[in-house]
Amino acid sequence: MAISNPTATLPFKCMIDSYPSKQNPFFSSSTPPKLNTNHLILQEADSGKWRNMVSFFPGFLSKGRDVDSLKLELYETIAPLDRGAEATPEDQQRVDQIARKLETVNLVKEPLKSNFLNGKWELLYTTSQSILQTQRPKFLRPNGKIYQAINVDTLRAQNIETWPFYNQATANLVPLNSRKVAVKFDFFKIANLIPIKSPGSGRGQLEITYLDEDLRISRGNRGNLFILKMVDPSYRIPL
Repeated sequence: MAISNPTATLPFKCMIDSYPSKQNPFFSSSTPPKLNTNHLILQEADSGKWRNMVSFFPGFLSKGRDVDSLKLELYETIAPLDRGAEATPEDQQRVDQIARKLETVNLVKEPLKSNFLNGKWELLYTTSQSILQTQRPKFLRPNGKIYQAINVDTLRAQNIETWPFYNQATANLVPLNSRKVAVKFDFFKIANLIPIKSPGSGRGQLEITYLDEDLRISRGNRGNLFILKMVDPSYRIPL
């Protein structure tokens, strides 16, 4: 979940065989052996359970394979796009299509209740111009990695720029439902040294549309897409 803010450049889904009847050569008697019907009933019941398992597991495994292949396709598509700064409209459309496919198979239906959300995430891709700053010369953009940390228990978020600015921002998260939060920034830190209290204009909403242990997809109230990967699930935001 990355969060954009107009006052800063921080980034704020058994069969039973049957055979023809014939005499068994191992029985010398002409009287056929007695059929154990209880065994067949149990076998039939077990076969029904097996059929259910057979029908369940291929669907489950297929869904898992779909998620893995979609994630691989997403990573390969965004890798050359410089977090989205080099993305053409066609690239943006392609990334959005893959993200939407992942959103349809999202297994974490209530991400704000999931421990997967806790920790430090790295921003891999966004369409937010307030983060990418593509109108600036490249050497004046955030060129190092951009992180966001979230602690669900305290409902706090922290955005961290690295090279060359090292800016930071912290925000309170106000749940609107189990997938969406309102974001209210309270402090900014310039060059990781100078603290500035937020003037109150840094606000927005964000919905987490896909979440697992290493990938997060979010969409902002202005229509921006954010894709992040987990880098440190143990990270805690300093109080």
